[in-house]
Amino acid sequence: MPVNSPHFPRLSHHGGASGVTGSCHRLQISDDRALLVDCGLFQGQDADHVDSFAQLTVDFPVADVLALVVTHVHIDHIGRLPYLLAAGYEGPILCSVPSARLLPLVIEDALKIGFTRDRTLIERFLAEVEGRLVTLGYREWHTLVDDARHRVRVRLQRAGHILGSCYVEVDTLDRELGEAQRTLFSGDLGAPYAPLLPAPKPPWGCDTLVLESTYGDRRHDDRRHRRARLKAAIDRALANGGTVVIPAFSIGRTQDLLYEMETLIHQAGSRRWRALEIIVDSPLAARFTAVYRELKPWWDAEAHRRLRAGRHPLSFENLYTVSSHEERERTVEYLAVSHRPAVVIAASGMVSGGRVVNYLKRMLGDPRHCVLFTGYQGAGTPGRDIQRYGPRGGWVELDGERIDIRARVETVSGYSAHADGQDLLNFVRRMRRPPRHIRLVHGERHAQQALRDSLLEWATEKGHAMTVTLGVDLP
Repeated sequence: MPVNSPHFPRLSHHGGASGVTGSCHRLQISDDRALLVDCGLFQGQDADHVDSFAQLTVDFPVADVLALVVTHVHIDHIGRLPYLLAAGYEGPILCSVPSARLLPLVIEDALKIGFTRDRTLIERFLAEVEGRLVTLGYREWHTLVDDARHRVRVRLQRAGHILGSCYVEVDTLDRELGEAQRTLFSGDLGAPYAPLLPAPKPPWGCDTLVLESTYGDRRHDDRRHRRARLKAAIDRALANGGTVVIPAFSIGRTQDLLYEMETLIHQAGSRRWRALEIIVDSPLAARFTAVYRELKPWWDAEAHRRLRAGRHPLSFENLYTVSSHEERERTVEYLAVSHRPAVVIAASGMVSGGRVVNYLKRMLGDPRHCVLFTGYQGAGTPGRDIQRYGPRGGWVELDGERIDIRARVETVSGYSAHADGQDLLNFVRRMRRPPRHIRLVHGERHAQQALRDSLLEWATEKGHAMTVTLGVDLP
């Protein structure tokens, strides 16, 4: 999806411009030099727009790509990495230190699902990927090219989305023309006061900003209200003898929720709360959580205060992990018939597959239970259908089976790992030198339009010359 311009650097998008998945952005520096930011898989309705083979095809040049920069390791930002390498990409993969630890786990899981379970082939590919990884410290410039034609350098800054996430500043200098340009790719920006992670701080400034807009049209609950709503949902389960099922991505959301569960249990005055079982049914999430524990140096100050007080936000007495298929079947049956309250956190976050489907197929028809969404549900996903039709007594199709929804369906938006519309506006307005041009990506049309209106209203009020283009409108 090229964006025509007679000048360099020039932006084009190969995913994530008109939806919330498949992020892949290209900065063309000259006819023979480019930079790639993310290379993710399409999911949900984004994947329905193209056939299953075309969405995986890398249909852009790779020989001129100086580097792939990974903003974070969610599958919709790195899932096409195997196809990129198969297309002939031979350059480095730049990322933060935590992302370098987490990325092989995500790719290994993607290979098992989409390619092969042959251990030899998987290990060979992982060795190839790990050999390409170049870790960068936050706030440090890394020079990719410095010759008679160009200087190109990259800097990562904390994005507060998941552990290791970053936004990317790219400085390009065309020595022949004497022109310098700073382009910023937001990746996915986190909301302030997220568990474990410091909030993203805006940079000094940039010329062009490629900005996500997932929640550009809405506001999240604040931390106090979202925790109260989470507690209220669990209190109802305690009263009804039901289970709260939380679909969650294995990396990021699961760890955030565990942190909050530990807080609620620590603060609880009732015996029932202190005995509440928190069940994580995802071997991948368990592996990610173990790595999160090892990456304590990148946790925020609040989490470190808890550690010093002898608390363990990601490893506490009430926490149980389900590993095998047989153990999951026993757990589903036990929760369905025992009337013992519990919280189950299981993948996938948009109910597009994974272990959470087993729980929902058994529990959606029972009003004792609750499905609690804490993250974005993409259009065309079963999660969006449950969220939309569940409160009306509707139905959803899971594994080809129609399931009537009788369980309560609740949403606590404040646990989203994405900034909301006000946070995104603040990211721009707090720059000392705001961008002259903003390209809005990673959002549905209504979200992009709402955020554009907010940005232009602010720019007009401040007398700042700014253009805002929407990824959904690109040819």
